[in-house]
Amino acid sequence: MCKHLQVSTSGYYEWRSRSPSARQLANAALCAQITQIHQASDATYGAPRVHAQLGHMGQRVNLKRVERLMRVMGLQGVSRRRGFVVTTKRNPSDRPAPDLVQRCFVADDINQLWVADMTYIPTWQGFLYLAVVVDACSRKVVGWAFGTRMTAELVIAALNMALHTRRPSQVIHHSDMGSQYTSVAFGKRCEQMKVRPSMGSVGDAYDNAMAESFFATLECELIERRSWPTKAQARLDIFSWIESWYNPQRLHSGLGYLSPAEFERRRKNAQQNTTEPAHQISDRESNILR
Repeated sequence: MCKHLQVSTSGYYEWRSRSPSARQLANAALCAQITQIHQASDATYGAPRVHAQLGHMGQRVNLKRVERLMRVMGLQGVSRRRGFVVTTKRNPSDRPAPDLVQRCFVADDINQLWVADMTYIPTWQGFLYLAVVVDACSRKVVGWAFGTRMTAELVIAALNMALHTRRPSQVIHHSDMGSQYTSVAFGKRCEQMKVRPSMGSVGDAYDNAMAESFFATLECELIERRSWPTKAQARLDIFSWIESWYNPQRLHSGLGYLSPAEFERRRKNAQQNTTEPAHQISDRESNILR
């Protein structure tokens, strides 16, 4: 073997008895961390999110190195399926709200713009329906509701949860022109709570792209990878995914690889820090004047 590989016999024995290098030891430790992060994400994280999570843990490492080690270990994230499924059914007799967003899903602060939509979850007992309300600034799911039918009561329940937990002032609620959102009952609830309804066109997912993006993530990371015998099991898993994973932990590329909860926490702290120095100067000046 040594003759065929053109190496010396002594060199081979030296290599075989040599201790692992510092680089090998570092790679082994890094592989253990990568595996732990990948498993904690339910095997959904790819290299960019694993790299970002390592950074949050204080581990400074090159992205290409993470990509290489994940490739060696056979680890990869899940990818979204392209395309949209149209579920919007408009009632011609209802009057839709104007489009106040015009595909510009940008908000300077939380509780300025909410996006909402519904989807269906297949189970062995039939379809379960989920309505959500997502804050455009932090991507946090601020309201959600389950139902066995796609009704106005379902979207009102999701809106009510968002209103209860956030208590906004003049927030824009953007959705498609589904009959549930154009219903009289939903319109009255928005008017009662001073919510400004906004609606995109029928059958165009890009008019409600942010809500569609959330459902694409939910489908890719959970729905396509599970099979539920009962609707109750599906409700429990989706509830846990939203409240225990997506909102508090899942890193979002649109937020600089922060979770929605962490993004809101940092934003709140930054807003408090910008006001504190002014109060300190004011107090100092008042002491001098005394």
